[in-house]
Amino acid sequence: MKLRPCGCKGCRTCLVCETYYGADGLKNTKPLDKGKSYVYCPLCDKAWSGWDIDLYKQHPNHEGKSIEYPGVYIKLDFISKAEEDQLIKNIDEVPWDISQSGRRKQNFGPKTNFKKQKIVAGNFDGFPKFSKYLQDRFNNVALLKGYEVIEQCALEYDPNKGASIDPHIDDCWIWGERIVTVNVLSDSVLTMTPFKGDKKKYNLLCAESYPPVVQTDGSINLEFIDKGTSMLEVCKPLKDNDVIIRIPMIRRSLLIIYGESRYHWEHAVLREDIKTRRVCLAYREFTPPYMNNGTHNVIGHVIRNKAKNFWDHQERYKNCLQDIAINKLSI
Repeated sequence: MKLRPCGCKGCRTCLVCETYYGADGLKNTKPLDKGKSYVYCPLCDKAWSGWDIDLYKQHPNHEGKSIEYPGVYIKLDFISKAEEDQLIKNIDEVPWDISQSGRRKQNFGPKTNFKKQKIVAGNFDGFPKFSKYLQDRFNNVALLKGYEVIEQCALEYDPNKGASIDPHIDDCWIWGERIVTVNVLSDSVLTMTPFKGDKKKYNLLCAESYPPVVQTDGSINLEFIDKGTSMLEVCKPLKDNDVIIRIPMIRRSLLIIYGESRYHWEHAVLREDIKTRRVCLAYREFTPPYMNNGTHNVIGHVIRNKAKNFWDHQERYKNCLQDIAINKLSI
């Protein structure tokens, strides 16, 4: 379907295209059964029955039923209020691109074709220098041992546009096990639902050819050998789940999903959970085939080297504006 002026296409919609282009009839999502929901508590590492994410604030005096939900790590107060203020100021100094479902984005990473499973560096040459301290701080998180960022994407969720993101699993051909998000400006929720579809979707089949990075005991495997143990099998749920898990994405926190929650559950950000402007920085690492011992280590090495570069965003975008002005004068 044709791209609409708001950035949405296909069944993806926002309040703008629903209001002005009649796109509300294109949505095919089914309402969630909130009676089956549990809220993950980062303080006791369990999920408790309920829908409202403020339930985690009852810790340690939770009530009701709890269940185990593996593959989630949350570090509260990952950045300070002063760091948040400076970070969002710098982010807003970088041009935003429109995206689907009412979002805007700033993407820094290699050029990928998920359907053809092809990747090239393209114009990628690293990240804005103002975000370097976030990546440096990853080194203080045990679960992120050996984590090499190869994509950084800032996403803006605006309630006035009905911003959201539909249920999905991040691509498993190129993006590695640990999915990292730094949350800024407001609280929100990651809503998790079990995925029972075709393994061809999201390139999930690729995860059968490489081993887990995060071991069952929590240790990190950095050998990155792309054969042997199947990632999908190692983190397979022990029982068939028919529940919804609500993971709090708390302001100024760090969220990591890995293992079972990464590969066997779809995650979404619901429109109803965007109360005020929210910005997040999403980070991705390579899958083992693109690391040192992998079959695609050559292109992987090229992109990983580029990812070590950090540049001054004010200088870069000042030059772009000057170039535009010069081009206009020459026309």
